[in-house]
Amino acid sequence: MKSKAIALVAALAAFGTGTLSAPAAAQQANEQFFPLLVYRTGAYAPNGTPWANGKQDYVKYVNATGGINGVKIAWEECETGYATDKGVECYERLKSKKSTVIDPQATGITFALTDKAPVDKIPLITLGYGLAASQDGGVFKWNFPLMGSYWTAADALIQHLGKKEGGLDKLKGKKIALVYHDSPFGKEPIPLLQKRAQMHGFELVLLPVTAPGVEQKATWLQVRQQRPDYTLLWGWGVMNSTALKEAVATGYPREKLFGVWWSGAEPDVKDVGANAKGYSALALNPHGTDSPLIKDILKKVHDGGQGSGPRDEVGSVLYMRGLIIQMLAVEAVRTAQEKFGKGKVMTGEQVRWGLENLNVDEKRIAELGLPGLIRPIKTTCTDHMGSTAVRVHSWDGTTWKMQPDWYEADKSVIDPLVKEAADKYAADKQLKRRDASDCNA
Repeated sequence: MKSKAIALVAALAAFGTGTLSAPAAAQQANEQFFPLLVYRTGAYAPNGTPWANGKQDYVKYVNATGGINGVKIAWEECETGYATDKGVECYERLKSKKSTVIDPQATGITFALTDKAPVDKIPLITLGYGLAASQDGGVFKWNFPLMGSYWTAADALIQHLGKKEGGLDKLKGKKIALVYHDSPFGKEPIPLLQKRAQMHGFELVLLPVTAPGVEQKATWLQVRQQRPDYTLLWGWGVMNSTALKEAVATGYPREKLFGVWWSGAEPDVKDVGANAKGYSALALNPHGTDSPLIKDILKKVHDGGQGSGPRDEVGSVLYMRGLIIQMLAVEAVRTAQEKFGKGKVMTGEQVRWGLENLNVDEKRIAELGLPGLIRPIKTTCTDHMGSTAVRVHSWDGTTWKMQPDWYEADKSVIDPLVKEAADKYAADKQLKRRDASDCNA
């Protein structure tokens, strides 16, 4: 595995201006090191690349604006190709460089690293993905599924369908299909959907798609035969555009097709265009270039020739997803510095504390340059998610249009499932729940 050439070139250019930090190859003792796991190659590259570029642009932006209370950031990319074994290889290679935090960028990799993180004392940020039960910080001390999990996503989608029908009780007798990536990622929402089906009396039809998802004709033949009232799409990469094309070919109404937030970005619809009109998906984050933060990144990073990708990618859905992940990682370092020493390099343990004590309120969101575009995020010892707020956006044939309503996961549904799954994990791994002294440390 090797550092991506683009990061090295950008860093070498930065030495000439003094505004940006170098990658880990030239990492200094007074720099905060962020390993950046990416997949710019393979079947998932069209989705993974803007995600990676958003993260790297934010790192460059922080360095261009003085660092984290004066501490500059070093980074190094490692290509995983979305493969779990390569992701573990990247982790093992980079962990010795005093890694701040890991964003695995894949649910399968997250599963593989969840047992390793406590041993190596490196926290995992899995914003909007990963293991749903890891919301429970009492068991998963080192996992942080910030802003949502696949259970909160599934819950929000069912709430949205209930609203369209005039109430959740109106879902009784309906048929809802789940077309899902046949992997840990795709299977993760099933327990929540089964629970909701039991509560509301709808029939849940499970339709797995073999990865990477380029062949779905048999799946959509089943959709045509089953004639579900609604279909949920739990895809990633090429699977999403393929699903939309098959929906068009089989005549399934796009207005009845709803995706998770990993199935609602520009790469998913651009090849389908106007034929995807009416398709909707969860919107975990904002998109566009109107926010003060994005305007500043264009000015201070891209105008200086330091952009990690093309300028017209800035502000796209997955670019923003990566940017927000990196932003929250930096905020965790900043929070940790308030306790352990402002202007100092933080250890993985200290950053873990910062992640567990995040308080990104509306004032701070405005200071970060995203006023009104994300909801406040406040984590605790027991809640490693901090927020479940999400909206829905719809494709109008040329662009994504954000709907105004915010949804939050129903705690009465989610919390018992999370506790049951976390307790089972703890029993299987022979772990004890954290006590008050651990939480306050």
